[in-house]
Amino acid sequence: MPPPRWAAPAALILLAPAVPAAAPAATTVYYKAPASWSTVNIHYAADNGAWTTVPGVAMDAACTGWRKKDLTATTGLQITFNNGAGTWDNNGGRNYSTGAGTVVIDNGAVSSVNPCTNTQPTPTPTTPAPTTPAPTTPPPTSPPPTTPATSGEMLGGDPRKESIYFVMTARFADGDASNNRGGSQHATSGNQANNDPMFRGDFKGLIDKLDYVKGLGFSALWITPVVLNRSDYDFHGYHGWDFHRVDTRLESPGATYQDLIDKAHAKGIKIYQDVVYNHSSRWGANGLYVPKVWGARDGQWDWMYSPKTEGKTYDPMEENSAGRAYNGDLWSTEEPAGNTCRNWGTPTGQKSPEGYSLHNCQWPSPTSGMFPASLYHQCWIGNWEGEDSRSCWLADDLADFNTENATVQQYLIDVYNRYIEMGVDGFRIDTAVHIPRVTWNRRFLPAIKQKLTQKYGATKANDFYVFGEVAAFVHDKWNRGSVNHSAQFFTWKERKEYSANDTQAALEQYDYENGQGTANQPTSANAFLNGNTYHAPDRSQFSGMNIIDMRMHMNFGEASNAFHNGKDSDDSVNDATYNAVYVDSHDYGPNKSSVRYDGGTDAWAENMALMWTFRGIPTLYYGSEIEFQAGKRIDCGPTCPLATTGRAYYGDHVAGSVTAGDYGVVSNASGAVATTLAKPLVKHVQRLNQIRRAIPALQMGQYSTDGVNGNMAFKRRYTNGSSDSFVLVTISGNATFTGIPNGTYTDAVTGDVKTVTNGTLTAAVSGKGNLRAYVLGSSAPGKVGSDGPYLK
Repeated sequence: MPPPRWAAPAALILLAPAVPAAAPAATTVYYKAPASWSTVNIHYAADNGAWTTVPGVAMDAACTGWRKKDLTATTGLQITFNNGAGTWDNNGGRNYSTGAGTVVIDNGAVSSVNPCTNTQPTPTPTTPAPTTPAPTTPPPTSPPPTTPATSGEMLGGDPRKESIYFVMTARFADGDASNNRGGSQHATSGNQANNDPMFRGDFKGLIDKLDYVKGLGFSALWITPVVLNRSDYDFHGYHGWDFHRVDTRLESPGATYQDLIDKAHAKGIKIYQDVVYNHSSRWGANGLYVPKVWGARDGQWDWMYSPKTEGKTYDPMEENSAGRAYNGDLWSTEEPAGNTCRNWGTPTGQKSPEGYSLHNCQWPSPTSGMFPASLYHQCWIGNWEGEDSRSCWLADDLADFNTENATVQQYLIDVYNRYIEMGVDGFRIDTAVHIPRVTWNRRFLPAIKQKLTQKYGATKANDFYVFGEVAAFVHDKWNRGSVNHSAQFFTWKERKEYSANDTQAALEQYDYENGQGTANQPTSANAFLNGNTYHAPDRSQFSGMNIIDMRMHMNFGEASNAFHNGKDSDDSVNDATYNAVYVDSHDYGPNKSSVRYDGGTDAWAENMALMWTFRGIPTLYYGSEIEFQAGKRIDCGPTCPLATTGRAYYGDHVAGSVTAGDYGVVSNASGAVATTLAKPLVKHVQRLNQIRRAIPALQMGQYSTDGVNGNMAFKRRYTNGSSDSFVLVTISGNATFTGIPNGTYTDAVTGDVKTVTNGTLTAAVSGKGNLRAYVLGSSAPGKVGSDGPYLK
């Protein structure tokens, strides 16, 4: 998750206009559901009234293949259908808009001919109806929302085999300028002067540059959240407003999210989707709860609040001259019925930066009563290592879900099940530390596993990679002594029974584990060899969540520090061979630095050499392969141009054409991307990827430093049936390995062959970022790749 999200005045919810009362009339809806649906629910709003509670009401069996429901409606209906298990038909996001009387819906076509008395209906065609998420508001007028399809399948395979390239989609590559949007901060941020709208990159750009990613050698893409966002500065994706829908500023015809998944898979690249369970945008979550806020077109605030248009809803693709999207659906001058926000509309006595009077309930807040306590938490975090860090708001633009509430839980489970249906290969979980571990273990992680098992079976379900952001910005093994706020803690199942009530259970778990302290936490040998022998890991107590290796991240100011600190933490992680390992990200650099890593090219090369050979899954933030924006502040919100930050637009560096012949192999390239691909760290990471892919022990092996004399040196082994891979690694310096199996060892970097007869091998290597990887026996691939600026 990005660090502080700057709070600038954003789009601001008005109740639907009243309609004259009329005598109710009987209406019968007939629906031909997919054959696989054993349950069929109808979710509807009659006569411009309120929608039924999700998932709606069950339909009754009619004639063969048809379901029906008798309803009361006078003028018309808005209708969607679902199977009660998270699969929806809402007519491509438009909903079905029908009249009253007899309503017949068959494969997206609407008619009024009773199918149970006439077998030859003559429907009026509408837009075909893909399976899409549940709406909870009247349909938009123009254009229809973009919604996820449900037609993909993940690639599968052990996630430790991959290396991950992390991109901020909106800042990577612009494949379609028609969906670029600058937002209301376009001018004041300085982005306009640089012709650099915040939403610039898109899925089409990513699709166009998949060969660049593969040519670097990466086999997985981690992308920032794809859900529809709503705030003034939301290109990063962490201000989710409609979790059912893909953000329209990322998609294009022929380049939807489903297209990206499918086309990445066709090239052998997995998609890891960044997901947020902890919070929504400040404007709530459409389909769960959207707060009512005070607003007025009173001369002062006309620039902020859109004139109201009946039936119109938020669409960030439609901006006014100031870059603001429609917000007439959010604000009301009159106090709405059922309002719980205190002191509605009364002046606070404070002024906005523009000098205008501020009013109570004008801006979302956890302490104003604006959000229901059942669905959202009601406080600000005071102690980042306290219980309140799990049950209060991080910032005013991150409305904190009450994740212990069953309605919230089901909303989030249903939402993310849809993306599993699309075929994504894993979830990176944002702000995981701000949800109690017991809630993850009771609700969300089992739900992910259940959906995966239902879709793929139990074995392939294990290939889905879940890795959580448990932000612990310290150099220590445990986060200031607090186990509840330490990354490794989240890799374990619960070891005690707690109350059935999730809120109470969260408090009990916090107190119990804090009382146990760091000395009484479970330990694991899953990452370690027994001498030189690989052993079957014991994953019986694995929670289902792997982690970003925060300790290595914090210590990557120098590779040696990262190595020794990471090693020190591995016995407290359920299985550290699954850790995602990176130097820096869209949030911080090492040592909680606010700038992108700027230790120099040689230091980068050494860091990469360690990440690609030590345990864990190497992960690289976009552009690091050319030291893009090194030393630049990672994030400053809308207070400075994006071009001056670590989130700058990368597309200029990958302009042109590129074709990947294989992972880490470029067949041809032209234009600016050819220049990029000639950079020294690019050559380095290409060969590292080639070497890692050729040696299973570097991907999935356990490790040991017993009998190893060297600063950054270790041995790794992976055994699976008749396959056995054993490798000796030393980085940036010589090392001697004693007590190893006798036999022939071949270095994957130089091709050098050593025959060991006395259990000892000495590897000589010089040059920062250089390494040796001596592989035992017939599993040795020989020399892999060609010499480069560092590996030689």
